[in-house]
Amino acid sequence: MFSLVATVVRVVCSVVAALIVAHAVFVLFEANPTNVLVEFTAGWRNTFGWFTEDLFTPSDPKIAEAINDGLAALIWVVAGSLLSKLIVRLTPTSKARA
Repeated sequence: MFSLVATVVRVVCSVVAALIVAHAVFVLFEANPTNVLVEFTAGWRNTFGWFTEDLFTPSDPKIAEAINDGLAALIWVVAGSLLSKLIVRLTPTSKARA
């Protein structure tokens, strides 16, 4: 049961990270900001990657957004992995019958 929860946590965090990376790619390659897919990924980035917004501010705003988005995605992947490992580690062990 707990391994399933750990897997779900890892997958959800990875999906969030993938959507943030997709937004970074859209910004980097100047995708149409009014496109539904671009707006969708921007919403995910604003909701789940707000903590890196304007963290780094190079002169090129596209590069700045890509770096900040990439960092947010990396944090989500690492956090998901660590939380998943913690869940597995704290799983109660069943006592073996003699």
